[in-house]
Amino acid sequence: MKWWGWGEQEISWSHDDKPSLGPFVRERIGIDLDQPPAPLIELDQLKVPDPALDDVLLKALTAVVGDDNVDQTPLDRVVHTYGKSLRDLVRIRRGDLGRLPDVVVYPGTEHEVAGVVAAAIEHDAVLIPFGGGTNISGSLEAPRTETRPVISLDVGRMAQVLDIDEGSNLARVEAGVLGPDLERQLNARGWTIGHFPDSFNHSTLGGWIATRSSGMQSDKYGDIADITRGLRVVTPNGTLVVRPVPSTSTGPSVREMVLGSEGRLGVITEATVHVHRLPAERTIIAYLFPSWSAGLAAMHDIAASDAHVSVTRVSDADETAFSFATTKRSSRLSALKTSAFKAFLKKRKGFDLERMCLSFVGYEGSAEHVKANRKLVGAIVSTHGGVSAGEGPGALYDQKKFDTPYIRDFLLDRGTLADVSETSTGWSQLEPLYDAVIAAARAQFDELGVRGWIMCHLSHSYHSGACLYFTFALPPSAALDPLVQYDRVKAAVQQAFLDNGGTLSHHHAVGTEHARWLADDISPVGVQMIDVLFEGVDPGHHLNPGKITGR
Repeated sequence: MKWWGWGEQEISWSHDDKPSLGPFVRERIGIDLDQPPAPLIELDQLKVPDPALDDVLLKALTAVVGDDNVDQTPLDRVVHTYGKSLRDLVRIRRGDLGRLPDVVVYPGTEHEVAGVVAAAIEHDAVLIPFGGGTNISGSLEAPRTETRPVISLDVGRMAQVLDIDEGSNLARVEAGVLGPDLERQLNARGWTIGHFPDSFNHSTLGGWIATRSSGMQSDKYGDIADITRGLRVVTPNGTLVVRPVPSTSTGPSVREMVLGSEGRLGVITEATVHVHRLPAERTIIAYLFPSWSAGLAAMHDIAASDAHVSVTRVSDADETAFSFATTKRSSRLSALKTSAFKAFLKKRKGFDLERMCLSFVGYEGSAEHVKANRKLVGAIVSTHGGVSAGEGPGALYDQKKFDTPYIRDFLLDRGTLADVSETSTGWSQLEPLYDAVIAAARAQFDELGVRGWIMCHLSHSYHSGACLYFTFALPPSAALDPLVQYDRVKAAVQQAFLDNGGTLSHHHAVGTEHARWLADDISPVGVQMIDVLFEGVDPGHHLNPGKITGR
Protein backbone atom coordinates (compact mmCIF):
# COMPACT_ATOMS: atom_id res chain seq x y z
CA MET A 1 0.00 0.00 0.00
CA LYS A 2 1.20 3.52 -0.78
CA TRP A 3 1.67 5.50 2.39
CA TRP A 4 1.13 8.74 0.47
CA GLY A 5 -1.72 7.77 -1.89
CA TRP A 6 -4.26 5.24 -3.05
CA GLY A 7 -3.60 1.61 -3.76
CA GLU A 8 -0.50 -0.29 -4.71
CA GLN A 9 2.95 1.23 -5.21
CA GLU A 10 3.33 0.08 -8.82
CA ILE A 11 -0.07 1.31 -10.04
CA SER A 12 -0.72 4.87 -11.15
CA TRP A 13 -3.05 6.72 -13.50
CA SER A 14 -1.97 8.63 -16.59
CA HIS A 15 -3.61 10.91 -19.15
CA ASP A 16 -1.04 10.18 -21.86
CA ASP A 17 -3.37 7.80 -23.74
CA LYS A 18 -6.45 10.01 -23.31
CA PRO A 19 -6.11 12.76 -25.92
CA SER A 20 -9.28 14.66 -25.02
CA LEU A 21 -8.63 14.96 -21.31
CA GLY A 22 -5.90 17.62 -21.30
CA PRO A 23 -7.90 20.12 -23.37
CA PHE A 24 -11.06 19.33 -21.36
CA VAL A 25 -9.43 20.04 -17.99
CA ARG A 26 -7.68 23.18 -19.25
CA GLU A 27 -11.01 24.53 -20.51
CA ARG A 28 -13.08 23.64 -17.46
CA ILE A 29 -10.79 24.36 -14.49
CA GLY A 30 -7.66 25.85 -16.01
CA ILE A 31 -5.23 23.07 -15.08
CA ASP A 32 -2.38 21.98 -17.34
CA LEU A 33 -2.10 18.22 -16.96
CA ASP A 34 1.22 18.20 -18.80
CA GLN A 35 2.94 20.04 -15.99
CA PRO A 36 5.30 17.77 -14.07
CA PRO A 37 3.96 16.44 -10.79
CA ALA A 38 5.16 18.06 -7.60
CA PRO A 39 7.92 16.03 -5.95
CA LEU A 40 6.76 13.80 -3.13
CA ILE A 41 8.37 13.82 0.28
CA GLU A 42 10.40 10.69 0.91
CA LEU A 43 9.61 8.40 3.80
CA ASP A 44 12.99 8.99 5.39
CA GLN A 45 12.29 12.74 5.37
CA LEU A 46 9.28 12.32 7.63
CA LYS A 47 9.78 13.20 11.28
CA VAL A 48 8.47 10.00 12.80
CA PRO A 49 8.52 10.24 16.61
CA ASP A 50 9.66 7.30 18.67
CA PRO A 51 6.88 4.99 19.89
CA ALA A 52 5.36 6.04 23.21
CA LEU A 53 4.97 2.50 24.44
CA ASP A 54 6.47 1.01 27.57
CA ASP A 55 8.14 -2.38 27.62
CA VAL A 56 5.45 -3.91 29.80
CA LEU A 57 2.67 -3.33 27.24
CA LEU A 58 4.96 -4.28 24.36
CA LYS A 59 5.79 -7.59 26.06
CA ALA A 60 2.10 -8.21 26.76
CA LEU A 61 1.21 -7.71 23.08
CA THR A 62 4.12 -9.85 21.94
CA ALA A 63 3.03 -12.62 24.29
CA VAL A 64 -0.37 -12.64 22.61
CA VAL A 65 0.53 -12.49 18.88
CA GLY A 66 4.24 -13.37 18.75
CA ASP A 67 7.34 -11.35 17.85
CA ASP A 68 6.74 -11.57 14.10
CA ASN A 69 3.31 -9.96 14.40
CA VAL A 70 4.26 -6.83 16.31
CA ASP A 71 5.67 -3.97 14.23
CA GLN A 72 7.05 -0.58 15.29
CA THR A 73 8.87 0.34 12.08
CA PRO A 74 8.28 3.86 10.72
CA LEU A 75 6.70 2.60 7.47
CA ASP A 76 4.15 0.38 9.18
CA ARG A 77 3.24 3.05 11.70
CA VAL A 78 2.86 5.70 8.98
CA VAL A 79 0.70 3.42 6.81
CA HIS A 80 -1.60 2.80 9.78
CA THR A 81 -1.88 6.47 10.82
CA TYR A 82 -4.59 7.71 8.46
CA GLY A 83 -7.11 6.43 5.97
CA LYS A 84 -7.26 7.69 2.38
CA SER A 85 -9.38 10.82 2.53
CA LEU A 86 -8.21 13.89 0.66
CA ARG A 87 -7.43 15.51 3.99
CA ASP A 88 -5.36 12.48 4.99
CA LEU A 89 -3.33 12.59 1.79
CA VAL A 90 -2.71 16.33 1.91
CA ARG A 91 -1.52 16.12 5.50
CA ILE A 92 0.72 13.12 5.04
CA ARG A 93 2.32 14.62 1.91
CA ARG A 94 3.12 17.68 4.04
CA GLY A 95 4.74 15.49 6.64
CA ASP A 96 1.92 16.14 9.11
CA LEU A 97 1.59 12.74 10.76
CA GLY A 98 -0.85 13.64 13.52
CA ARG A 99 -0.85 11.07 16.32
CA LEU A 100 0.86 7.97 14.96
CA PRO A 101 0.11 4.55 16.40
CA ASP A 102 2.92 3.43 18.67
CA VAL A 103 2.65 -0.16 17.55
CA VAL A 104 0.89 -2.24 14.90
CA VAL A 105 -0.22 -5.73 15.88
CA TYR A 106 -1.40 -8.50 13.56
CA PRO A 107 -3.51 -11.09 15.42
CA GLY A 108 -4.28 -14.28 13.54
CA THR A 109 -7.23 -15.59 15.53
CA GLU A 110 -10.18 -14.30 17.51
CA HIS A 111 -8.47 -15.56 20.67
CA GLU A 112 -5.49 -13.34 19.88
CA VAL A 113 -7.77 -10.37 19.19
CA ALA A 114 -9.32 -10.88 22.60
CA GLY A 115 -5.86 -10.92 24.14
CA VAL A 116 -4.90 -7.65 22.43
CA VAL A 117 -8.13 -5.96 23.53
CA ALA A 118 -7.61 -7.15 27.11
CA ALA A 119 -4.01 -5.88 27.10
CA ALA A 120 -5.10 -2.48 25.75
CA ILE A 121 -7.68 -2.06 28.49
CA GLU A 122 -5.42 -3.35 31.26
CA HIS A 123 -2.65 -0.91 30.28
CA ASP A 124 -5.01 2.00 29.51
CA ALA A 125 -4.13 2.15 25.82
CA VAL A 126 -6.18 3.18 22.79
CA LEU A 127 -6.96 0.49 20.23
CA ILE A 128 -7.95 1.28 16.63
CA PRO A 129 -9.10 -1.60 14.39
CA PHE A 130 -7.57 -1.47 10.90
CA GLY A 131 -8.80 -3.37 7.85
CA GLY A 132 -7.66 -2.19 4.42
CA GLY A 133 -6.99 1.42 5.39
CA THR A 134 -9.24 2.87 2.68
CA ASN A 135 -11.64 4.86 4.85
CA ILE A 136 -12.18 8.45 3.69
CA SER A 137 -14.07 9.90 6.65
CA GLY A 138 -11.35 10.02 9.31
CA SER A 139 -12.31 6.77 11.01
CA LEU A 140 -8.75 5.51 11.50
CA GLU A 141 -6.78 8.34 13.08
CA ALA A 142 -6.15 8.70 16.77
CA PRO A 143 -7.04 12.02 18.43
CA ARG A 144 -4.09 14.39 18.15
CA THR A 145 -4.22 15.12 21.86
CA GLU A 146 -4.15 11.43 22.84
CA THR A 147 -1.45 10.82 25.47
CA ARG A 148 -2.13 7.13 26.05
CA PRO A 149 -0.34 4.46 23.97
CA VAL A 150 -2.05 3.90 20.61
CA ILE A 151 -2.33 0.40 19.16
CA SER A 152 -3.35 -0.24 15.55
CA LEU A 153 -4.91 -3.70 15.34
CA ASP A 154 -4.59 -4.94 11.75
CA VAL A 155 -6.89 -7.91 11.03
CA GLY A 156 -5.22 -8.74 7.71
CA ARG A 157 -4.06 -12.21 8.82
CA MET A 158 -7.69 -13.23 9.45
CA ALA A 159 -8.73 -13.69 5.84
CA GLN A 160 -10.41 -17.05 5.31
CA VAL A 161 -13.83 -18.24 4.24
CA LEU A 162 -14.43 -20.65 7.11
CA ASP A 163 -17.57 -22.40 5.94
CA ILE A 164 -20.40 -22.19 3.40
CA ASP A 165 -23.86 -23.39 4.38
CA GLU A 166 -25.08 -24.17 0.89
CA GLY A 167 -28.57 -24.99 2.09
CA SER A 168 -28.98 -21.54 3.66
CA ASN A 169 -26.87 -19.51 1.19
CA LEU A 170 -24.66 -18.29 4.05
CA ALA A 171 -20.89 -18.08 4.41
CA ARG A 172 -18.84 -17.68 7.59
CA VAL A 173 -15.93 -15.40 6.82
CA GLU A 174 -13.09 -13.88 8.83
CA ALA A 175 -13.31 -10.11 8.92
CA GLY A 176 -9.84 -9.29 7.59
CA VAL A 177 -10.33 -10.72 4.10
CA LEU A 178 -9.84 -8.24 1.24
CA GLY A 179 -12.52 -8.01 -1.43
CA PRO A 180 -10.63 -9.81 -4.23
CA ASP A 181 -9.50 -12.61 -1.90
CA LEU A 182 -13.05 -13.08 -0.64
CA GLU A 183 -14.41 -13.36 -4.18
CA ARG A 184 -11.68 -15.78 -5.23
CA GLN A 185 -12.45 -18.10 -2.33
CA LEU A 186 -16.19 -17.92 -2.92
CA ASN A 187 -15.95 -18.17 -6.71
CA ALA A 188 -13.86 -21.33 -6.43
CA ARG A 189 -16.90 -22.99 -4.88
CA GLY A 190 -19.42 -21.36 -7.24
CA TRP A 191 -20.54 -18.46 -5.03
CA THR A 192 -20.31 -14.67 -4.84
CA ILE A 193 -21.05 -12.10 -2.15
CA GLY A 194 -22.02 -9.55 -4.82
CA HIS A 195 -20.58 -6.63 -2.85
CA PHE A 196 -18.30 -4.39 -4.91
CA PRO A 197 -17.63 -0.94 -3.39
CA ASP A 198 -15.23 1.47 -5.11
CA SER A 199 -12.59 0.42 -2.57
CA PHE A 200 -13.15 -3.29 -3.28
CA ASN A 201 -9.53 -4.12 -4.19
CA HIS A 202 -8.12 -2.74 -0.95
CA SER A 203 -10.90 -2.94 1.68
CA THR A 204 -12.03 -5.74 3.98
CA LEU A 205 -15.26 -7.39 4.99
CA GLY A 206 -14.87 -6.07 8.54
CA GLY A 207 -14.32 -2.56 7.22
CA TRP A 208 -17.43 -2.77 5.05
CA ILE A 209 -19.49 -3.76 8.09
CA ALA A 210 -17.94 -1.17 10.41
CA THR A 211 -18.81 1.64 7.96
CA ARG A 212 -22.11 0.35 6.47
CA SER A 213 -20.67 0.07 2.98
CA SER A 214 -22.62 -0.11 -0.27
CA GLY A 215 -21.50 -1.92 -3.40
CA MET A 216 -21.99 -1.11 -7.05
CA GLN A 217 -24.45 -4.00 -7.45
CA SER A 218 -26.58 -3.19 -4.42
CA ASP A 219 -29.73 -3.08 -6.55
CA LYS A 220 -29.60 -6.87 -6.60
CA TYR A 221 -27.51 -7.89 -3.59
CA GLY A 222 -28.31 -5.10 -1.14
CA ASP A 223 -25.97 -3.01 0.98
CA ILE A 224 -23.62 -4.67 3.46
CA ALA A 225 -26.31 -4.15 6.13
CA ASP A 226 -28.60 -6.40 4.08
CA ILE A 227 -25.86 -8.94 3.36
CA THR A 228 -24.56 -9.31 6.93
CA ARG A 229 -26.60 -11.71 9.07
CA GLY A 230 -24.33 -12.99 11.85
CA LEU A 231 -21.39 -11.41 13.68
CA ARG A 232 -18.65 -12.11 16.17
CA VAL A 233 -17.20 -9.03 17.85
CA VAL A 234 -14.56 -8.87 20.59
CA THR A 235 -15.69 -6.19 23.04
CA PRO A 236 -14.25 -5.01 26.37
CA ASN A 237 -16.85 -7.23 28.06
CA GLY A 238 -16.25 -10.42 26.09
CA THR A 239 -17.21 -11.71 22.66
CA LEU A 240 -20.54 -10.61 21.21
CA VAL A 241 -22.23 -13.32 19.15
CA VAL A 242 -25.05 -12.43 16.76
CA ARG A 243 -26.56 -15.60 15.31
CA PRO A 244 -27.36 -15.60 11.56
CA VAL A 245 -31.11 -16.10 11.75
CA PRO A 246 -33.22 -14.68 8.89
CA SER A 247 -35.31 -12.47 11.19
CA THR A 248 -35.90 -11.99 14.88
CA SER A 249 -37.97 -10.02 17.38
CA THR A 250 -35.64 -9.81 20.36
CA GLY A 251 -35.54 -6.15 21.23
CA PRO A 252 -33.39 -3.47 19.56
CA SER A 253 -31.13 -5.08 16.97
CA VAL A 254 -27.62 -5.71 18.29
CA ARG A 255 -26.60 -6.52 14.72
CA GLU A 256 -27.65 -3.02 13.69
CA MET A 257 -25.68 -1.54 16.60
CA VAL A 258 -22.49 -3.09 15.24
CA LEU A 259 -23.17 -2.07 11.64
CA GLY A 260 -21.57 1.33 11.13
CA SER A 261 -20.01 1.40 14.63
CA GLU A 262 -16.49 2.16 13.27
CA GLY A 263 -14.68 0.15 15.96
CA ARG A 264 -16.31 1.95 18.89
CA LEU A 265 -17.97 -1.22 20.24
CA GLY A 266 -15.24 -3.77 19.55
CA VAL A 267 -13.23 -5.58 16.91
CA ILE A 268 -15.24 -7.49 14.31
CA THR A 269 -13.55 -10.86 13.87
CA GLU A 270 -16.05 -12.83 11.83
CA ALA A 271 -19.28 -12.36 9.90
CA THR A 272 -21.87 -14.66 8.41
CA VAL A 273 -23.02 -13.19 5.12
CA HIS A 274 -25.51 -13.93 2.38
CA VAL A 275 -23.91 -15.45 -0.69
CA HIS A 276 -25.37 -16.19 -4.10
CA ARG A 277 -24.64 -18.70 -6.81
CA LEU A 278 -22.52 -17.23 -9.59
CA PRO A 279 -24.87 -16.04 -12.33
CA ALA A 280 -24.90 -17.91 -15.62
CA GLU A 281 -24.88 -14.62 -17.51
CA ARG A 282 -23.78 -11.12 -16.60
CA THR A 283 -23.81 -7.97 -18.69
CA ILE A 284 -23.90 -4.20 -18.28
CA ILE A 285 -25.64 -2.14 -20.96
CA ALA A 286 -24.99 1.54 -21.60
CA TYR A 287 -27.86 3.91 -22.33
CA LEU A 288 -27.91 7.58 -23.26
CA PHE A 289 -30.61 9.99 -22.10
CA PRO A 290 -31.42 13.44 -23.48
CA SER A 291 -31.21 15.04 -20.03
CA TRP A 292 -30.48 14.46 -16.35
CA SER A 293 -34.21 14.70 -15.57
CA ALA A 294 -35.00 12.00 -18.10
CA GLY A 295 -32.28 9.74 -16.71
CA LEU A 296 -33.50 10.14 -13.13
CA ALA A 297 -37.08 9.46 -14.17
CA ALA A 298 -36.00 6.29 -15.97
CA MET A 299 -34.08 5.04 -12.93
CA HIS A 300 -37.15 5.71 -10.77
CA ASP A 301 -39.39 3.76 -13.10
CA ILE A 302 -36.94 0.85 -13.25
CA ALA A 303 -36.91 0.71 -9.44
CA ALA A 304 -40.72 0.74 -9.38
CA SER A 305 -41.10 -1.84 -12.14
CA ASP A 306 -40.98 -5.64 -12.20
CA ALA A 307 -37.43 -5.50 -13.57
CA HIS A 308 -34.71 -7.12 -11.46
CA VAL A 309 -31.36 -5.53 -12.25
CA SER A 310 -27.98 -5.47 -10.48
CA VAL A 311 -26.83 -1.92 -11.33
CA THR A 312 -28.68 1.32 -12.02
CA ARG A 313 -26.43 4.29 -12.62
CA VAL A 314 -26.83 7.54 -14.51
CA SER A 315 -24.38 10.43 -14.72
CA ASP A 316 -25.29 14.08 -15.10
CA ALA A 317 -24.16 15.97 -18.20
CA ASP A 318 -20.90 17.15 -16.62
CA GLU A 319 -19.87 13.70 -15.46
CA THR A 320 -20.85 12.30 -18.85
CA ALA A 321 -18.61 14.86 -20.54
CA PHE A 322 -15.78 13.95 -18.16
CA SER A 323 -16.26 10.23 -18.91
CA PHE A 324 -16.00 10.88 -22.64
CA ALA A 325 -12.91 13.03 -22.09
CA THR A 326 -11.13 10.24 -20.21
CA THR A 327 -11.57 7.63 -22.95
CA LYS A 328 -8.69 6.20 -24.90
CA ARG A 329 -8.67 6.50 -28.68
CA SER A 330 -9.49 2.82 -29.13
CA SER A 331 -11.84 2.34 -26.18
CA ARG A 332 -15.34 0.97 -26.54
CA LEU A 333 -16.69 4.21 -25.09
CA SER A 334 -15.06 6.22 -27.88
CA ALA A 335 -17.56 4.73 -30.34
CA LEU A 336 -20.17 6.97 -28.73
CA LYS A 337 -18.13 10.01 -29.76
CA THR A 338 -18.08 9.32 -33.50
CA SER A 339 -19.56 11.88 -35.87
CA ALA A 340 -22.09 9.39 -37.19
CA PHE A 341 -23.41 8.49 -33.75
CA LYS A 342 -23.55 12.12 -32.68
CA ALA A 343 -25.46 12.97 -35.82
CA PHE A 344 -27.92 10.15 -35.10
CA LEU A 345 -28.52 11.42 -31.58
CA LYS A 346 -28.85 15.02 -32.63
CA LYS A 347 -30.88 14.73 -35.82
CA ARG A 348 -32.87 11.54 -35.33
CA LYS A 349 -33.40 11.62 -31.56
CA GLY A 350 -33.35 15.36 -30.91
CA PHE A 351 -30.56 15.23 -28.29
CA ASP A 352 -28.77 18.34 -27.11
CA LEU A 353 -25.31 16.78 -26.87
CA GLU A 354 -24.27 19.20 -24.13
CA ARG A 355 -27.09 17.89 -21.89
CA MET A 356 -26.74 14.20 -22.79
CA CYS A 357 -26.38 11.78 -19.84
CA LEU A 358 -24.70 8.38 -19.81
CA SER A 359 -26.26 5.50 -17.88
CA PHE A 360 -25.34 1.89 -17.07
CA VAL A 361 -27.76 -0.85 -16.11
CA GLY A 362 -26.53 -4.31 -15.10
CA TYR A 363 -28.26 -7.65 -15.59
CA GLU A 364 -27.45 -11.02 -14.00
CA GLY A 365 -28.99 -14.46 -14.00
CA SER A 366 -30.06 -17.05 -16.52
CA ALA A 367 -30.10 -16.15 -20.20
CA GLU A 368 -33.89 -16.01 -20.09
CA HIS A 369 -33.89 -13.76 -17.02
CA VAL A 370 -31.38 -11.36 -18.56
CA LYS A 371 -33.28 -11.23 -21.86
CA ALA A 372 -36.61 -10.55 -20.16
CA ASN A 373 -35.22 -7.81 -17.94
CA ARG A 374 -33.36 -6.13 -20.79
CA LYS A 375 -36.68 -5.97 -22.61
CA LEU A 376 -38.45 -4.45 -19.60
CA VAL A 377 -35.74 -1.85 -19.05
CA GLY A 378 -35.45 -1.10 -22.75
CA ALA A 379 -39.12 -0.14 -22.86
CA ILE A 380 -38.69 2.16 -19.84
CA VAL A 381 -35.59 3.77 -21.34
CA SER A 382 -37.44 4.38 -24.61
CA THR A 383 -40.37 5.97 -22.75
CA HIS A 384 -37.97 8.58 -21.37
CA GLY A 385 -36.30 9.28 -24.71
CA GLY A 386 -33.23 7.18 -24.06
CA VAL A 387 -31.34 4.95 -26.47
CA SER A 388 -29.22 1.85 -25.94
CA ALA A 389 -25.49 2.19 -26.58
CA GLY A 390 -24.84 -1.54 -26.31
CA GLU A 391 -22.56 -3.76 -24.27
CA GLY A 392 -19.16 -2.29 -25.22
CA PRO A 393 -19.24 0.80 -22.99
CA GLY A 394 -20.73 -1.26 -20.16
CA ALA A 395 -17.92 -3.80 -20.39
CA LEU A 396 -15.39 -0.97 -20.22
CA TYR A 397 -17.09 0.52 -17.17
CA ASP A 398 -17.07 -2.90 -15.51
CA GLN A 399 -13.36 -3.31 -16.25
CA LYS A 400 -12.30 0.13 -15.00
CA LYS A 401 -14.74 0.67 -12.12
CA PHE A 402 -12.11 0.43 -9.38
CA ASP A 403 -9.59 2.81 -11.01
CA THR A 404 -11.25 6.13 -10.18
CA PRO A 405 -9.45 6.79 -6.85
CA TYR A 406 -6.13 6.81 -8.70
CA ILE A 407 -7.30 9.88 -10.64
CA ARG A 408 -7.50 11.83 -7.37
CA ASP A 409 -3.80 11.12 -6.70
CA PHE A 410 -2.92 12.20 -10.25
CA LEU A 411 -4.70 15.53 -9.74
CA LEU A 412 -3.25 16.04 -6.27
CA ASP A 413 0.24 15.53 -7.72
CA ARG A 414 -0.54 18.59 -9.86
CA GLY A 415 -1.92 20.72 -7.07
CA THR A 416 -5.63 20.10 -7.66
CA LEU A 417 -7.90 19.00 -4.82
CA ALA A 418 -10.57 16.44 -5.69
CA ASP A 419 -12.99 14.63 -3.41
CA VAL A 420 -16.40 12.97 -3.23
CA SER A 421 -19.53 13.29 -1.10
CA GLU A 422 -22.63 11.12 -1.29
CA THR A 423 -26.13 11.23 0.10
CA SER A 424 -29.51 9.60 -0.33
CA THR A 425 -33.03 10.93 -0.36
CA GLY A 426 -36.50 10.14 -1.72
CA TRP A 427 -37.18 10.08 -5.43
CA SER A 428 -39.29 13.23 -5.28
CA GLN A 429 -36.45 15.16 -3.63
CA LEU A 430 -33.55 13.97 -5.78
CA GLU A 431 -33.61 16.71 -8.39
CA PRO A 432 -34.16 19.64 -5.99
CA LEU A 433 -31.36 18.31 -3.76
CA TYR A 434 -29.08 17.93 -6.77
CA ASP A 435 -29.76 21.49 -7.90
CA ALA A 436 -29.11 22.85 -4.39
CA VAL A 437 -25.80 21.00 -4.01
CA ILE A 438 -24.51 22.12 -7.40
CA ALA A 439 -25.48 25.72 -6.60
CA ALA A 440 -23.86 25.59 -3.14
CA ALA A 441 -20.57 24.25 -4.49
CA ARG A 442 -20.43 26.75 -7.33
CA ALA A 443 -21.15 29.60 -4.93
CA GLN A 444 -18.14 28.53 -2.87
CA PHE A 445 -15.97 28.30 -5.98
CA ASP A 446 -16.98 31.88 -6.80
CA GLU A 447 -16.28 33.14 -3.27
CA LEU A 448 -12.87 31.50 -3.32
CA GLY A 449 -12.14 32.89 -6.78
CA VAL A 450 -11.30 29.47 -8.27
CA ARG A 451 -12.53 27.60 -11.32
CA GLY A 452 -13.97 24.58 -9.59
CA TRP A 453 -15.79 21.59 -11.00
CA ILE A 454 -18.61 19.47 -9.62
CA MET A 455 -20.38 16.51 -11.20
CA CYS A 456 -22.73 13.77 -10.03
CA HIS A 457 -24.20 10.36 -10.69
CA LEU A 458 -27.02 8.31 -9.24
CA SER A 459 -25.26 5.21 -7.93
CA HIS A 460 -27.75 3.07 -5.95
CA SER A 461 -31.51 2.77 -6.32
CA TYR A 462 -34.11 1.77 -3.76
CA HIS A 463 -37.89 1.48 -3.73
CA SER A 464 -38.33 4.93 -2.17
CA GLY A 465 -35.24 6.80 -3.31
CA ALA A 466 -31.64 6.70 -4.44
CA CYS A 467 -28.07 7.72 -3.70
CA LEU A 468 -26.49 10.74 -5.40
CA TYR A 469 -22.70 10.64 -5.56
CA PHE A 470 -20.96 13.98 -6.12
CA THR A 471 -17.36 14.54 -7.20
CA PHE A 472 -15.80 17.99 -6.97
CA ALA A 473 -12.39 19.43 -7.81
CA LEU A 474 -10.72 22.80 -7.40
CA PRO A 475 -7.28 24.23 -8.03
CA PRO A 476 -6.69 26.15 -4.77
CA SER A 477 -5.70 29.78 -4.89
CA ALA A 478 -2.59 31.03 -3.12
CA ALA A 479 -4.68 33.19 -0.79
CA LEU A 480 -5.68 30.44 1.64
CA ASP A 481 -4.38 27.12 2.85
CA PRO A 482 -5.66 24.45 0.41
CA LEU A 483 -7.37 22.49 3.19
CA VAL A 484 -9.23 25.62 4.31
CA GLN A 485 -10.54 26.04 0.77
CA TYR A 486 -11.41 22.36 0.56
CA ASP A 487 -13.26 22.58 3.88
CA ARG A 488 -15.41 25.42 2.64
CA VAL A 489 -16.53 23.52 -0.44
CA LYS A 490 -16.99 20.24 1.42
CA ALA A 491 -19.01 21.97 4.16
CA ALA A 492 -21.23 23.68 1.58
CA VAL A 493 -21.96 20.32 -0.05
CA GLN A 494 -22.69 18.53 3.23
CA GLN A 495 -24.91 21.34 4.51
CA ALA A 496 -26.85 21.32 1.25
CA PHE A 497 -27.53 17.62 1.77
CA LEU A 498 -29.09 18.22 5.16
CA ASP A 499 -30.97 21.36 4.12
CA ASN A 500 -32.63 19.53 1.25
CA GLY A 501 -33.77 16.25 2.76
CA GLY A 502 -30.64 14.17 2.27
CA THR A 503 -28.63 12.10 4.70
CA LEU A 504 -25.17 13.08 5.89
CA SER A 505 -23.61 10.06 4.19
CA HIS A 506 -24.96 7.13 2.25
CA HIS A 507 -21.99 4.77 2.56
CA HIS A 508 -18.79 6.60 3.52
CA ALA A 509 -19.53 6.60 7.27
CA VAL A 510 -19.16 9.41 9.82
CA GLY A 511 -15.69 9.18 11.33
CA THR A 512 -14.41 12.64 12.21
CA GLU A 513 -15.15 14.27 8.85
CA HIS A 514 -18.93 14.27 9.27
CA ALA A 515 -19.36 14.20 13.05
CA ARG A 516 -20.17 17.91 13.37
CA TRP A 517 -23.35 17.47 11.31
CA LEU A 518 -24.57 14.27 12.94
CA ALA A 519 -27.14 15.91 15.25
CA ASP A 520 -28.67 17.68 12.23
CA ASP A 521 -29.14 14.30 10.58
CA ILE A 522 -30.29 11.99 13.38
CA SER A 523 -31.34 14.67 15.93
CA PRO A 524 -29.59 15.51 19.23
CA VAL A 525 -31.52 12.71 20.94
CA GLY A 526 -30.13 10.25 18.40
CA VAL A 527 -26.58 11.39 19.13
CA GLN A 528 -27.25 11.05 22.85
CA MET A 529 -28.48 7.47 22.37
CA ILE A 530 -25.33 6.54 20.45
CA ASP A 531 -23.13 8.18 23.09
CA VAL A 532 -24.85 6.24 25.84
CA LEU A 533 -24.27 3.01 23.91
CA PHE A 534 -20.56 3.75 23.42
CA GLU A 535 -20.15 4.82 27.04
CA GLY A 536 -21.87 1.70 28.32
CA VAL A 537 -19.75 -0.70 26.26
CA ASP A 538 -16.44 1.18 26.56
CA PRO A 539 -16.48 3.55 29.55
CA GLY A 540 -12.71 3.95 29.40
CA HIS A 541 -12.84 5.17 25.78
CA HIS A 542 -10.22 2.64 24.73
CA LEU A 543 -11.83 1.71 21.39
CA ASN A 544 -11.28 4.23 18.57
CA PRO A 545 -12.34 7.25 20.65
CA GLY A 546 -13.79 10.36 19.08
CA LYS A 547 -15.36 8.71 16.05
CA ILE A 548 -18.98 9.26 14.96
CA THR A 549 -20.15 11.50 17.83
CA GLY A 550 -16.89 13.37 18.36
CA ARG A 551 -16.56 12.05 21.93
